[in-house]
Amino acid sequence: MKRRVAREIAVSGLYQMEMNEVTAEEAVDMLLEEMEQDGENVAGKRTDQTGEFARSLIYGVQQNKRAIDDLLQQFLTGWHVDRLSRVDRQVLRLACYEMVYRDDVPPKAAINEAIELAKHFGTEESGKFVNGVLGKLLKELEQLKGNK
Repeated sequence: MKRRVAREIAVSGLYQMEMNEVTAEEAVDMLLEEMEQDGENVAGKRTDQTGEFARSLIYGVQQNKRAIDDLLQQFLTGWHVDRLSRVDRQVLRLACYEMVYRDDVPPKAAINEAIELAKHFGTEESGKFVNGVLGKLLKELEQLKGNK
């Protein structure tokens, strides 16, 4: 469950960074503080672990953003990354980062998490859209693995 919360923080943090030009550290700290004030999280170790994972996700997306956007663009039929809704863009970036750059998250789990995040933060169609894009990415990744 704490990874789900960390992903929610990561999407919100990436969104805030794009909208308000805050740093990753500021975004995560602000979101964790809000959660604690709202009683949504238990202070202490759990918050630290959740915040640490959220920060690692945000930093990973930020460090690889150009490559992530270039990769996503290949699977956005009729769309451009810059023209997506800000929420869908951040959800897709996060999932792509987890699928391509992390080996501690199975790609199908990253997709399922992204769909849930898209439904939670986006529109009615966001979940389907994210599923379609990431499904194409997964097929490509599986083909690349098969060719090695």
